Amino acid sequence: MSDDIIQLHPVAGHPPSALTDAQLLALYAPASRAERHVRANFVSSIDGSATASGLSGALGGPADKRVFDLLRQLSDVVLVGAGTVRSEGYGAMRLAPDAADWRSRNGLPEHPVFAIVSGRLDLDPSSDVFAKAPVRPLVLTVSSAPADKRAAPADKRAALAEVADVVDCGASTVEVGPLLAALEARGLLQVHCEGGPSLLGSLIAADALDALCLTTSPALEGGDGPRIVHAGEPVPLRAMTLDHLLLSGSMLLSQYSRAR
Repeated sequence: MSDDIIQLHPVAGHPPSALTDAQLLALYAPASRAERHVRANFVSSIDGSATASGLSGALGGPADKRVFDLLRQLSDVVLVGAGTVRSEGYGAMRLAPDAADWRSRNGLPEHPVFAIVSGRLDLDPSSDVFAKAPVRPLVLTVSSAPADKRAAPADKRAALAEVADVVDCGASTVEVGPLLAALEARGLLQVHCEGGPSLLGSLIAADALDALCLTTSPALEGGDGPRIVHAGEPVPLRAMTLDHLLLSGSMLLSQYSRAR
């Protein structure tokens, strides 16, 4: 399957042609790296499912993976919920050598920081996420994080603190304001969220999401798969503006920005 991507909107006055990685990076680049920008990247089937056979990766393709990697390349921090880390089989947040070289040439650290949101500290400190991380990860949690079946809270926190910076972002619920403040205090302004639906829902509820990159997979899931967003309570409509629309085969890749 080809990963060629052409731009449908806006059209630059000449026939569309396949975009290079450099052109895609320019298209997705933030207006200013000095200002906080929170962007999420999700995939959905035509009929609105965020997963197929329980995994989001089953809906993607080469073009989607290409953009996925480039968005990481542009970020300061990759923000992911612990449930998504477990279900999608995340490893260490390590970019390909050419992407790391690009970042170095552009004055950035070779790899973005991996920030995992976990209200229960239900993470394995010995996993590759931590053991093979090129940059010390962050674990964003709550001060009342309960015990799991294997360890008392203090023991679990201490074990994770050996391999990551553990930061409280609320008392009983991870709160978006303190979470983003903790990232900003570390100079991590370009925030790239990869899921899951509950984390995206909390960003939308707090009106903290600046942009959404949505890949529409040319497939019908036809089951009871989840939406890309799950929020505890309804929120007011958040108006968005289409920045661009890309096409790869029958797959659409769009970016919408929050209309403030």
